[in-house]
Amino acid sequence: MQAAPVRATAIPSFTTALRAVESLLMGSGQRTARRNAWTSVLEDRRRAKDRVEAQRVLDQVTVVRH
Repeated sequence: MQAAPVRATAIPSFTTALRAVESLLMGSGQRTARRNAWTSVLEDRRRAKDRVEAQRVLDQVTVVRH
């Protein structure tokens, strides 16, 4: 009994497939704008997380001092 042949090419990820479809449907300027917008969303989320953590630390320091 022989083993099944191994694929020489990798199966593209969902993200890769989505980007391929995106490139067919949109111009490069619109693609760039969407990616920039998503990057901004991720950065806003990171800053919000940092603000929550900073507030938590400040609250703990205030409680310890009293």
